[in-house]
Amino acid sequence: MKVRLVPLYFAEANERERQEFRDQMARLREYYGDVAEFLPEVCVGDPLPEADAIVFPQLIFAAFRHNEEMKAYDLPMVVLTSRFGTVEMWDWEIVTYLRDLGCTVFSPYSIEMAKTILRAIAVKRSLKQGAKFLMFQDSPGEGMQANIFKRFYWWEKESTETMEEVFGCKLIYRSWKAVGDRAKQISDEEALKVSADWDIRQEGVSRTAFLRAVKIYIAIKEVIDEIGDVAGVGANCLNESFNCDTTPCLAWNMLFERDNIIWACEGDTLTLLSTYIIYRSIEKPIMMTNLYPFLVGMAALAHEKIDKFPDIDDPDNHALGVHCGYFGLAPRCFCTEWTLRPKVLEIVNDDAVMVDCRFPKGKVTLAKIYPGFKKLSVIEAEIEDYVQYPGSDCRNGALIRYKDGHRVMDELCSHHSLIIVGDVRPQLRQLAKVFGFSVTEL
Repeated sequence: MKVRLVPLYFAEANERERQEFRDQMARLREYYGDVAEFLPEVCVGDPLPEADAIVFPQLIFAAFRHNEEMKAYDLPMVVLTSRFGTVEMWDWEIVTYLRDLGCTVFSPYSIEMAKTILRAIAVKRSLKQGAKFLMFQDSPGEGMQANIFKRFYWWEKESTETMEEVFGCKLIYRSWKAVGDRAKQISDEEALKVSADWDIRQEGVSRTAFLRAVKIYIAIKEVIDEIGDVAGVGANCLNESFNCDTTPCLAWNMLFERDNIIWACEGDTLTLLSTYIIYRSIEKPIMMTNLYPFLVGMAALAHEKIDKFPDIDDPDNHALGVHCGYFGLAPRCFCTEWTLRPKVLEIVNDDAVMVDCRFPKGKVTLAKIYPGFKKLSVIEAEIEDYVQYPGSDCRNGALIRYKDGHRVMDELCSHHSLIIVGDVRPQLRQLAKVFGFSVTEL
């Protein structure tokens, strides 16, 4: 989906300025044609067509003289006035002036930043137009490890209703048991045919386990095709593991690869929404994992069935990133290593599978939308290494460092955290501005 931009110009412009405007519009179409649709140009003060944002290819002195007209436009404004497709530094005073009027003005200083802003505005529109998120579950919280799962906000009616009301999206719920039963009816021959070109790297996975993973993909895909235009999908796969003889990890990978559908684990609709907004806006490798800060101590160690955290300097500012026995689930295209392996957790079927994958070591950013949908958590971090505990529930986890572990413990909004490759804090700040989130930055 492309953002719809309406270019504004000033009637006060002279002929030289009008030509500069036309030249700049040609540049912007070249720079941003892949993410933006440029609507017919409008003179400041005239009515606007239906659009997502205003773009200023040029700012002149007249910007100081149209206060009422500027304030009347109820659209975000993006200033792209330099011949390099970014904000011209001579326009900072006008940008500040417009902001003081109450206008929402973006002044991107790189093409990457501008594209993040433009994509985020388009994502916001896609949600408002009723983007569909599909979740498979039956009786969330009542199944395996109910003492843990019944505490999660994303299963509350309030969470669902608020998410739909605030963003305009639609949460569609279907039975995890029904899709699991449908998968059992699919033949091995059909599963082999569907997966013939998947080329999945796997170790230790039995033929039965692999085919079950393919069959749940087929069954889920049938529901997606029936609903149509599904933007994201998830399932209460751990808590209701008794309703299916496998896990949907491989299915989520293939749905992203083949259909560009966003995924989320454990029925976590906040993670699904966060992943959709952040990935569609920033387009950087992203995944979810559980964070186990060293400061949590035995409460984390016991859950992962390990004796101690790695012996390192500065343990208070570290966490393990572990989910379902490994680092977590990410698509193959995001990872430096990716292998399908047998399940680790006791609460899933013996023939279930899990992905053992790695992101590149180095800078990452941790992020997630808070419950309540008004704040965005942003944490500067780094993957220092990967650690293995054979026989535990942490066969291959990420060793993650951040700056202030005590602040993280005080303000972390969930044990589920998204990890984005690179330092994308500047992009996340702009994304938050598009959606009206406040930012809790650690």
